[in-house]
Amino acid sequence: MEDTNLRSWAAGLKELRLPRWEELPELELYMDQVITLVDRYLAPLIEDEKHQLLSSAMVNNYVKHKLVPPPVKKRYNRNHLAYLIAITLLKQVFAIPDINELIRIQLANNEPKDAYNSFCTVQEDALIQVAKIILGEEVSLTRNSKELHYLAMESAVASFTQKMLAEKIIQLDKEKEGENDE
Repeated sequence: MEDTNLRSWAAGLKELRLPRWEELPELELYMDQVITLVDRYLAPLIEDEKHQLLSSAMVNNYVKHKLVPPPVKKRYNRNHLAYLIAITLLKQVFAIPDINELIRIQLANNEPKDAYNSFCTVQEDALIQVAKIILGEEVSLTRNSKELHYLAMESAVASFTQKMLAEKIIQLDKEKEGENDE
């Protein structure tokens, strides 16, 4: 690909990093603090959104439908943050019932800390693969996992990352068309 904006974006993808479990705040947070943190963590991945990445209504809905454990005395901890980060990324390509199943599968096979950290690693690996495609570097499209629960997560994350690539190309093409119209 020749577009320097796309190549620059790809180089940035290689550097993106999600916070690991240990890096999430240990403090109990109020809803507005949680929303701010999730937005800060995910804004580099989900650009130019015309709506909020996460709202209090969404959080309440996730709790109501048992996707996220209920807060304790209206406070949220790192466990809640991990759920909300994963859900916010996955909802870009999946319906809530599917996300619920993906989370259930992961938690049936891992502790929340391990499931979340694994999710972050898989997401970052998928971003690196997309960056390599754009930059013309060698890409490995084989899945690392033999276990079905990991393969489900890897496939889910890969679909989100491929969607990001398509959206970025469309955005850059629209910008180029806008420049040509002037």
